[in-house]
Amino acid sequence: MDTDYLSRECYKAIIIEAEKLSHDLTLHYGLLSIDCKNEDEYIDKAEQMTREIMQADDAELEDLFWGNLPDKKKFQRTCTDILENIGKVRSIPFYKRKFDF
Repeated sequence: MDTDYLSRECYKAIIIEAEKLSHDLTLHYGLLSIDCKNEDEYIDKAEQMTREIMQADDAELEDLFWGNLPDKKKFQRTCTDILENIGKVRSIPFYKRKFDF
């Protein structure tokens, strides 16, 4: 699946939120979609990845951000925002989400 097939709500909740912090983080969320069959699977994997990276140590974060580690507090806040946003997207019935295709 390509991120172009995500609803506007999902794209904004995850991709745009990640981009506010770092393009490097956005790339990871974008690549995550490649192995997903649909938006629900993408949301599940994005939530799992977010929870995992929130627990990452400094060395893992250095790798994640290719040496361009952002401020840790901003990073944690962004991850928390993404998780909150995911909850909001899940509360929107699929048929009410908006798509560009």
